[in-house]
Amino acid sequence: MSQDSRLVHIVDDVPELDDTDRGGALTMVVVLDGFLDAGNAAVRAVQHLVDLGDAGPVVATFDVDQFHDYRARRPPMSFVRDHYEAYDAPRLVVRLLRDSGGTPYLLLSGPEPDNRWEAFTRAVRTVVERFGVTRVVSMGAVPMAVPHTRPIAITHHANNPDLITGDSPWRGELRIPSSAQALLELRLGEWGHDALGFVAHIPHYLAQLDYPKASAALLEHVERAGRLTVDLSGLAAEAEDREAEIARYLAANAEVEEVVHALERQYDAFERAEESGSSLLADDQPLPTGEEIGQQFEQFLAGLDNTDGSDADQP
Repeated sequence: MSQDSRLVHIVDDVPELDDTDRGGALTMVVVLDGFLDAGNAAVRAVQHLVDLGDAGPVVATFDVDQFHDYRARRPPMSFVRDHYEAYDAPRLVVRLLRDSGGTPYLLLSGPEPDNRWEAFTRAVRTVVERFGVTRVVSMGAVPMAVPHTRPIAITHHANNPDLITGDSPWRGELRIPSSAQALLELRLGEWGHDALGFVAHIPHYLAQLDYPKASAALLEHVERAGRLTVDLSGLAAEAEDREAEIARYLAANAEVEEVVHALERQYDAFERAEESGSSLLADDQPLPTGEEIGQQFEQFLAGLDNTDGSDADQP
């Protein structure tokens, strides 16, 4: 047994994954939380999938002790009067779920590994090849200078150009911080396995709040890419409630509302420039600086957290 294969325990007999039941195709959805998840968009999407799939059996478990830095991300536990209990140990697992139409798929989720990324990608490769996964689909979200009143923009990416279904808003090369999730897509491509993903652009003034509108947008893309069917009605209702909270707060805070209007003008200028084929930079619509946005939205976030006396961070 190789050292990498010992990093993941795979259930040997999973009759639900018989080829005749899934037509020889199997999607694995991947979300590693801890870095690429503004607005908790991807993690909330994962929870939605788990809730719809009744949790589903765990078919593979990674040795999280090999990947997790406990001092950097200390797991929560409870202290009850005079003793410790209810330790919430981090788990990095693959579950077998079924979509609304009964189609089986896999869901890899848990904390992003803090170390041994190369070993982790090789362990995931073991899972992919053991279960005959034909397509890996990932989700993520990043904070961007965009208004919440416009459609959620999504960046498409893939290790196979044939998998790209949307035009990229980016031109040329960008140097960005890496992630285990991004490295996994790169390595899977080198090993001949298709992988693609979607990153939602989250209004940066909402990046610390749950933003179910983005979760629903991500899952819509996962549906198409993974050939799955997902009931999004629950997320749509959450999104409507959150949008109503934001609208009420803006109506009562003119300064904050003007910052959003400035972002709207910038966004619309970018859209017009794209449609006309000209530069994305609008000469007369300067984007508010990060410091300006931060000052205005400290009050914005505090107001949302206390709307009607409830915690707006809760879904």
